Amino acid sequence: MRIAVIGAGWAGMAGAIAAVQAGHHATVFEAARTTGGRARALQGSAADGAPLRLDNGQHILIGAYTESLRLMRLVGVDADAALLRLPLVLRFPDGSGLRLPSLPPPWDAVLGIARARGWSWGERLALLRKAHAWQRAGFACGPGETVAGLCADLPQRLLDGFIDPLCVAALNTPAQEACGQVFLRVLQDSLFSGRGGSNLLLPRVDLGALFPEAAARWLQGQGAMVCTGQRVQTLAAGPQDGWRVDGTAFDAVLLAASSTEAARLVSQCAQTAPYALTVPLCDWAACAQALRFEAITTVYAQGTPHADGRLLPEPMLALQGSATDPAQFVFDRGQLGGPPGLLAFVASASRSERAQTERQVLEQARRQLGLAGLQAVQTVVEKRATFACTPGLQRPAAAIAPGLWACGDYIAGPYPATLEGAVRSGTAVAQALTAPSTPPAPA
Repeated sequence: MRIAVIGAGWAGMAGAIAAVQAGHHATVFEAARTTGGRARALQGSAADGAPLRLDNGQHILIGAYTESLRLMRLVGVDADAALLRLPLVLRFPDGSGLRLPSLPPPWDAVLGIARARGWSWGERLALLRKAHAWQRAGFACGPGETVAGLCADLPQRLLDGFIDPLCVAALNTPAQEACGQVFLRVLQDSLFSGRGGSNLLLPRVDLGALFPEAAARWLQGQGAMVCTGQRVQTLAAGPQDGWRVDGTAFDAVLLAASSTEAARLVSQCAQTAPYALTVPLCDWAACAQALRFEAITTVYAQGTPHADGRLLPEPMLALQGSATDPAQFVFDRGQLGGPPGLLAFVASASRSERAQTERQVLEQARRQLGLAGLQAVQTVVEKRATFACTPGLQRPAAAIAPGLWACGDYIAGPYPATLEGAVRSGTAVAQALTAPSTPPAPA
């Protein structure tokens, strides 16, 4: 089949790869001039004006991201070299927090909680009891339960030092609003999926080099077409069957663009589609348009590194976040293959203006890290970084109409908006094209 993939983010690249592997011909359309979507490289400048390759946001992968790792290796990325693997760690600048040892689950979590610094024995036992209760319940809760409600009986120090940062890192939604069921699924698949599943995988290369750029080269080597700088204007059902993308006929279409762009194309398509397709197309577009989004702000700042080239004691530290201290994590990019002294501060679920967030982050660095001489290099605000992962959220289905599918981290499934959810969605949808009567497994 001739398949059009609209969007060259991680989901689109994964879908195109699966389509090519199944023997189809894929043409990828991307509006931007670079691949990667919301996880891409961008060109910036260091404090001295030198060119600097950054990311549009600092991302964390985990060991349970099996599909992401498989695809990286498939397209020629040395995942072991490109990613720094660390046991799950949530350490604060004062040394308090959690670090899991290298043991099979659940013993890594049990021993890590027992050894956590800054927590009393009562607090450690409370978290162990809560984790055991979640496991006994099959990591399930009521459909309307929030993360805050799920953890309401835990001591405040555990909420501040473990639950809140973990929730905002995984779901990019404050615990008071975040879906408890999705949070439990993340815990289940990371902490209890097998040895190494909870490991942190910190990129040592920019996000473009980590997967999408290598994926584009792989696809072109297989005869596929990757057209960047080409925004699709029209999507229409064919006169007999199939679909037309900007007037060109295709047997099937994978919508791998953002939910808003996908909704635009589907809504437009409904205006000229056969009557039998009009209602499902309009319903899908309405569901996609109803999603609410959360922003992520990444503040890149330059400081003077120590003699060993480091500015922080570890590659990643958790920070105490609040209304005036917006960053929850900071990364020492100098320890991750970047220039020495470059830090990336991540403010998830960010709701302030760019300039205000930048000022607050630099002040937060002075007070919490003792770094007074930092100079902001670039502040990146991804306004629609993820959908707001709230209880009872209705997410769009992958199947829209015969031969028209959607993939992306926002598609219905058990996971929040993550790179792994995106690539699983793309792979599942492309594989479903070989058996159109069978819906893809949830991403």
